[in-house]
Amino acid sequence: MEKLKLFDAEFKFVSIIWDIEPVNSTELSKICLQKLGWKKPTTYNMIRKLVERGILENRNAMVTAIVKREDVQKFESEALLEKAFDNSLPSFLASFLEGKKLSEKEAQKIKKMIEEATK
Repeated sequence: MEKLKLFDAEFKFVSIIWDIEPVNSTELSKICLQKLGWKKPTTYNMIRKLVERGILENRNAMVTAIVKREDVQKFESEALLEKAFDNSLPSFLASFLEGKKLSEKEAQKIKKMIEEATK
């Protein structure tokens, strides 16, 4: 779903909304000034643009996300896996883990995920 493709600025903006939704558009513009350095017109343009794309809803000046954070993360991770690792999860993991040490807790969590995915 190409609609889930968010550019960096869009992702940062929608992340703010995910964290505090529903949020009044005036309040959102104040938060964006503080966190992103955006002036009010920039915030309102981004709201309009993402409403048109079906990412956000703006009803009675209350902004909410239509798409879930998890759906965007899944889309982005699948796109990265396809683009950079030829859809090979083992290649991705090998690259990601190179030179890193996992804690026992992290390793157990990953093992559990793998076990659940192979059932």
